[in-house]
Amino acid sequence: MIESLISSKTRIKLLLKFFLNSEVRSYLRQLEGEFGESSNAVRVELNRLEKAGLLNSYSEGNKRFFRANKQHPLFEDIHNIVRKYIGIDKIILEVIKKLGDVEEVYLTGDFAKGRNSPVIDIIIIGDIDKAYLTQLIEKAENLINRKIKYLNYSSSEQGLFEVHHNKETALLLWRK
Repeated sequence: MIESLISSKTRIKLLLKFFLNSEVRSYLRQLEGEFGESSNAVRVELNRLEKAGLLNSYSEGNKRFFRANKQHPLFEDIHNIVRKYIGIDKIILEVIKKLGDVEEVYLTGDFAKGRNSPVIDIIIIGDIDKAYLTQLIEKAENLINRKIKYLNYSSSEQGLFEVHHNKETALLLWRK
């Protein structure tokens, strides 16, 4: 879908990296290793996105870090396109509708770090119907062509989530 609009695979990777989780920051060599692309290909796309105002950069020591420009007028639109491309919006809507007493839903793993992955990791806090969740996940996996792994903490176990997971690396998707 997005490949027909944006011909550069490197640009798509960068948009996914920075616009899925806007708190993510990264520098050239880190992106080069993560994407398996040449530093020149990554540098060219970073410069284009920065020149367009979609990315901001700043220096820390000898590294130049990049991050999504949340003030850009198209930030929300690009963020929503990226979420739709990955399929997160479909997962959230389907899961929340009939699942039970859901308090919070978090995205963790590679996607929360802005990396594309064949697996979507989510954490659900609340008292839910797990049998129904399994059915929904099967449907969602077929819709988005990705595997979905979930972890559920009941309302009374919410403290365990905070002990076992870093909330700064988990991306809040939904809250009651």
